[in-house]
Amino acid sequence: MEGSAVLEMSKGIRRYFVWAIIFVGIETGFEVIIPLLMASLIDDGIMQNNLSVFVNSGLAMLACALGSLLFGLLYARCAARASARLASRLRVAMFDRIENFSFENIDHFESSGLITRLTSDVQVIQNTITSGIRPIARGPFMLILGIIMCFAISPQLSLIFLLVMPVLLVTVVWIVSRVAPQYRLIQKTVDALNEVVEENLIAIRLVKSFVREDMELERFDAVNEELAALTEKTNHFAFLNVPALQGSMYTVILLLLGIGSALVMGGSIQVGQLTGLLSYVLQIMNSFIMMSNVFLLLTRSLASVRRIEDVFHEKPAMQKPEHGKITKDGSVDFDHVSFKYSREAKEDVLSDVSLHIPSGSTLGIIGATGSAKSSLAMLIPRLYDISSGTLKVGQENIKDLDVHDLRENVGMVLQKNTLFSGTVRENLQWGRPGASDQELLEAIDLAGASELMARFPGGLDLELGQSGVNVSGGQKQRLCIARALLKKPKILIFDDSTSAVDTKTDAKIRNNLASIHGMTQIIIAQRISSIRHCDQIAVMDNGKIVQTGTHEELLRTSSIYREIYESQQGGGSADESEN
Repeated sequence: MEGSAVLEMSKGIRRYFVWAIIFVGIETGFEVIIPLLMASLIDDGIMQNNLSVFVNSGLAMLACALGSLLFGLLYARCAARASARLASRLRVAMFDRIENFSFENIDHFESSGLITRLTSDVQVIQNTITSGIRPIARGPFMLILGIIMCFAISPQLSLIFLLVMPVLLVTVVWIVSRVAPQYRLIQKTVDALNEVVEENLIAIRLVKSFVREDMELERFDAVNEELAALTEKTNHFAFLNVPALQGSMYTVILLLLGIGSALVMGGSIQVGQLTGLLSYVLQIMNSFIMMSNVFLLLTRSLASVRRIEDVFHEKPAMQKPEHGKITKDGSVDFDHVSFKYSREAKEDVLSDVSLHIPSGSTLGIIGATGSAKSSLAMLIPRLYDISSGTLKVGQENIKDLDVHDLRENVGMVLQKNTLFSGTVRENLQWGRPGASDQELLEAIDLAGASELMARFPGGLDLELGQSGVNVSGGQKQRLCIARALLKKPKILIFDDSTSAVDTKTDAKIRNNLASIHGMTQIIIAQRISSIRHCDQIAVMDNGKIVQTGTHEELLRTSSIYREIYESQQGGGSADESEN
């Protein structure tokens, strides 16, 4: 996205900003007239015993006060509407941007940082608009008009105020220069605080099972204290703003009272003029306080704007074709493919991988932990882009395929299963929106989970907690398998997705999947029993495919495969009895 995303989002609602400024200007005009009317009321009404002037001036002051109230309310309405709509647009646009990021883009940001940008940073901008339009518009109006009226009443006394102005300006600039760098640090620390909370809540069962509440509390306290220290340091300077300006204001008032009293006694000015002058000085000083507070507010909001702009200016790592091709079948071809998660990384995660997977066949992948089995699987639905080589899916170069169509035709059951809050039905319909209960139950049966429906209170209407906390790991895996099967994909990838079920249930799931014809199945597993039936098996080691073949062929030719097989058999595994 070119230019400023925040300015781009303001299109269509800028009229509210304009009207808000106009209403503030009119409101300020009414307030500036009031001291002039008050001077007339005192000098020409009270001092001259003129009742009509007293009444007329009093009514005019009341009318100005009511006018100021009316236009103040109109301003508030426009400012609230502008800030709320801009914040809403920013959140929607940023969330949409994040949803369209590739995994490589998402890896550039911590999830806690993205959450802070969507919530705290947008809220800062919204508060700046709500609280800032009024002083931004009101301050200069009041300052200029106030100075003009002061010189109109008494040029001599007005010079006192002009002598103090440089001191005020230097004070405000010094405070802003000290505070500005701190706000970005504060938001980064809020990211870190959110990260600690997020990790703790996700892993709360692990924390409690290891009795590590005290350690987690120490982590939280450390980040929280860092945030408190930064905030305290920032506010230490920011809060100097008001006392410094108020001290200047009271100094000016004392000087005006001292010199003005002498001028009144000498007959140079009247009491009402001195009173009006003091009122204008108060308005001018208040305008300075308002504008200095706005500078601080803008300084903080600019830090948030930059963080939000980082999301919008993140260049997509994945280039999607405008008119992508459609996958013809479920074949997959790796041709000297290499891959690394970061372009700056020195070593590849996958190196020179060549593999042909015919449409409708089954491929098993096995290897030691860290051999990049999952990384290879994630390249097929183009969650990451390959670094070099060629990858074809459905006989087409993956970079020429329509990404939406590709991912619709690839079903994945990940090693880390995720369910969402909502009913079992709502979770399964992620696979196919609008699927009937009969279709859902058929998918559940294929996933070896039909007995779960009998045990689940409410069946398909069972409410799952956040991340499916009220079902076991094996139940969660089988529900995720059913969800993937509902897609009826051309390619189905199992990434160690039966690790939480027993071997009997694993065998049942394999037998059910074998009955599905025409679907390419890629099974990543730790247990040989889960893949020995596959048409071909790829053995991986250190990011490379070291050998491929059938179960029997690999037992004869692959020392790595034979070692895994013997270790599982030697451990008393009942795997073989299931086949």
